[in-house]
Amino acid sequence: MSHGLLSAAWTLWRTSLRQDRRKAVTALVLVVAGAAAWPLVAIMLRVLFDAANTGRPVAASLAGVAVAALLIAGLTLSHFAHIAYFELSELDVLHLHQELMAATNGSPGTAHFEQTDLADKVTVLEEDIEQLRVGLQAVLTGVGLAVAMALTTAVLAWLNPLLLLLPLVAVPPLLAGRWAERRVDRSREATAESTRRALGLFRLATTAAAGKELRAFGLEQEVRRRHRALWQDSTRRLWRTQGGASLIRMAGQLAFTAGYIAAVLLILRDAVAGRRGIGDVILVIAIAAQVNQQVAAAVGVLQDLQRLRSVYQRFDEVHALVGAAGPDHGRRTPAGAAAPDDGRHLLVRAAGPDDGGRPAPPAAVLPARLRDGIRLVDVTLRYPGAEQPAISGLDLHLPAGATVAVVGDNGAGKTTLVKLVCGLLRPTSGRILVDGVDLADLPLPAWRARIAAGFQDFVRFELPARQTVGVGDLPRLDDEPAVRTALDRAGAGDLVGDLEAGLDTPLGRSWTDGAELSGGQWQKLALGRAFMRDDPLLVLLDEPAAALDAEAEHALFERYRLQTRRIAAGTGAVSVFVSHRFSTVAVADLIVVLADGRVAEIGRHTDLVRAGGRYAEMFDLHARAYR
Repeated sequence: MSHGLLSAAWTLWRTSLRQDRRKAVTALVLVVAGAAAWPLVAIMLRVLFDAANTGRPVAASLAGVAVAALLIAGLTLSHFAHIAYFELSELDVLHLHQELMAATNGSPGTAHFEQTDLADKVTVLEEDIEQLRVGLQAVLTGVGLAVAMALTTAVLAWLNPLLLLLPLVAVPPLLAGRWAERRVDRSREATAESTRRALGLFRLATTAAAGKELRAFGLEQEVRRRHRALWQDSTRRLWRTQGGASLIRMAGQLAFTAGYIAAVLLILRDAVAGRRGIGDVILVIAIAAQVNQQVAAAVGVLQDLQRLRSVYQRFDEVHALVGAAGPDHGRRTPAGAAAPDDGRHLLVRAAGPDDGGRPAPPAAVLPARLRDGIRLVDVTLRYPGAEQPAISGLDLHLPAGATVAVVGDNGAGKTTLVKLVCGLLRPTSGRILVDGVDLADLPLPAWRARIAAGFQDFVRFELPARQTVGVGDLPRLDDEPAVRTALDRAGAGDLVGDLEAGLDTPLGRSWTDGAELSGGQWQKLALGRAFMRDDPLLVLLDEPAAALDAEAEHALFERYRLQTRRIAAGTGAVSVFVSHRFSTVAVADLIVVLADGRVAEIGRHTDLVRAGGRYAEMFDLHARAYR
């Protein structure tokens, strides 16, 4: 769906009404009244001068009072309106930020984050949303301008029908402004990559985590040099486009100026011939000047509305890219039910597999306990833009109740396998079966609720310590006994005693008095988060001990084995862990060796060592490193 200027303005107005109807209507009334005051000023000036010229002092005095009152209204009402709509504008920006968060997380998977097109559009959207603090002002001003232009047109028609041509000469500057804004918008899209990379370098140079390597390798000046080069490239291209756009707008304004001069000369000619009074001359000068101001304001409003339209169009494009990266198979709508849409915007969501007027099939029922386990059948996964698939024709059975270790060189497909069984990625081809049921047919939120996961690139949730762990099972976010149990399972129970306020300690620098933890402490909390759920069907640990020393890792995996046995006894859960440390891999019930996205070997530790293949070679290299 292509958004027009009016539909974009209507969308923002509806959003503002939902924020605060009273303030929105008050602002609209004040802006319209203020805009209408100026044409009325011109009319009353005509009355004033004609009354003074014909010796009618009372009429002249009343007209003077009216002019003063209308001038006050025209000068002040817009300022009072600003008080009403300023807060609404802030709330509108907050709403659009939330919309962007919802849009980029509108898919159950993460494949769309691999697309550079999406990253570029999000970069431009982040900038546009901040500039749209004037979006509501543009909408209100546009309504006021429409009322003022209607009054102005009526006055021009009354003075001389030929003056109705004056608004027509306003068309060139309007078209020129629209053309210029489109050129600028295309330029911003074209420079989005340079801007995004420059912002990435800025964040790198201002982040404490990166500070160590920047200084160790003497990269401070190099990062600044590259940041400056990227920013200058982006700025240079934008300024070149802005210069051309300014010339286009100037040409449009010159066309209107010629019409303005012609209108004044037409009325002056009638006045000299005795067909018009001095009041009419004053009226046409004032009205023509107002038309000029109205056109200039309309060009500015048009630019703001075009940016607003671009924002909504890019939102649609973001939704389309997210939808194209993988259908939202986790949010099916039962037959006869309404789609989950709160109507807060006019964004178009990408079509899912159940569109086209056909009722969605009912989602399969998630088993309470696994009997067979998880099977990958001829699974292939190719990332967007990649020449080779990350996983290719993978056939693998992860038995119920088993502890499965996944090993392989970097790039072998280990993390991709983890994302696939989590449902974060959809296979390009092939199927993933949970006890014989295709994962695509299962309700994804319910499947996710039965997964316990710890990742190498874990998130450092800057929350109170209790909630940093508790988010691993959101319904028990503040359940202190559950949090302490999870930390004990992760071998991190002693960490609470090191925190100044225990589990109430705020963590991270976003808090004024937040505690800053070491990498190992953050990882222990992440592991505690992974053990919050009591009855998962799938336990995933992807390089869970990367920030831990060997002793701590050994203790972790001893606890991990105990926990997985307990969970497997209750739910038949499959436990999968990825690790480069073969001392922990050896205890697994089943070891999967990946190479180039395929299963190179599979079996128990003793069998794989005896076979003398790739696993035996890697195990021997690892063992020699510790001798």
